[in-house]
Amino acid sequence: QVQLVESGGGLVQPGGSLRLSCQASGSTLNYYQVAWFRQGPGKEREEVICISHLDGNTYYTNAVKGRFTISRDTAKNTMYLQMNSLQPEDTAVYYCTWRGIYWGQGTQVTVSS
Repeated sequence: QVQLVESGGGLVQPGGSLRLSCQASGSTLNYYQVAWFRQGPGKEREEVICISHLDGNTYYTNAVKGRFTISRDTAKNTMYLQMNSLQPEDTAVYYCTWRGIYWGQGTQVTVSS
């Protein structure tokens, strides 16, 4: 059983930044595919960014290109989502996932002036 606990969401003004954290227990985040998804109001859940288990590269949706980065700290068994230049359309509940099997509880990000 893998447990993922997210933190770091909140209210931010357009153009601002936030860093989300996802603390894992029960398995290592290293070597496996990890990703961040989001679900905006009235929208379906979408994958935002991931680290591939096949080649270790980062893949992301075009909407966040150049603004969001994903990373993981193996010593802390924690993954991060750094979000810069946030826009109102980034407002969503953000979820981390381990291999698409286990999911965090979600953390709300609201971008508004």
